[in-house]
Amino acid sequence: MNYEQMENNKAMLSGRIVRDPVFSHEVMGEGFYETNIEVKRLSDQLDVLPVTISERLMHDYDIEEGSEVCLTGQFRSYNIADEGRSRLVLSFFVRDVLPLSDENPNVIEIQGYVCKEPIYRTTPFNREICDMLIAVNRAYNKSDYIPCIAWGRNARYARTLPVGSRVNINGRMQSRIYQKQTESGEIVQKTAYEVSVSRIVVVQEADYV
Repeated sequence: MNYEQMENNKAMLSGRIVRDPVFSHEVMGEGFYETNIEVKRLSDQLDVLPVTISERLMHDYDIEEGSEVCLTGQFRSYNIADEGRSRLVLSFFVRDVLPLSDENPNVIEIQGYVCKEPIYRTTPFNREICDMLIAVNRAYNKSDYIPCIAWGRNARYARTLPVGSRVNINGRMQSRIYQKQTESGEIVQKTAYEVSVSRIVVVQEADYV
């Protein structure tokens, strides 16, 4: 992975592991495990986020239910088959485990491209929201598709961005529970993962040539 691909998707999470890691898959002989980390917001609300970690890092650090850890890495997306359809799945891919610190426990910076028309709306309480999907380049000609949600002034700005705009986004990763009606009419509870935007800037051609 080159320098740009390392720098265009950087994130850090500090919190508590809420379940023992479970084996997920193997790549070139290296095993990867999945777990969840619980991260507290300033409001004391908790975000519970999915984590993917290699067996190599698990050998070096004590990663188990109840562990308090600081993780650095990237927020990545994967497509999986779900009832005959392709579904986007997000996970925090761990690159390193660090000692806990007093820094912000949940930060992310991504640079990528607006790949769908932004969706602007207001809540019943007139709060402005704009949903975006940002494509972030990764090694081996892959891309991560990161859902982002902007609020207020950021939402008004995001709604003006045409597809193809290159943007730099700062924020935090969050989990959000919602309800969805299935084709049979059953109401099921789902969890969405996204970046809550605190800052968004359009990157001009001269900034990265």
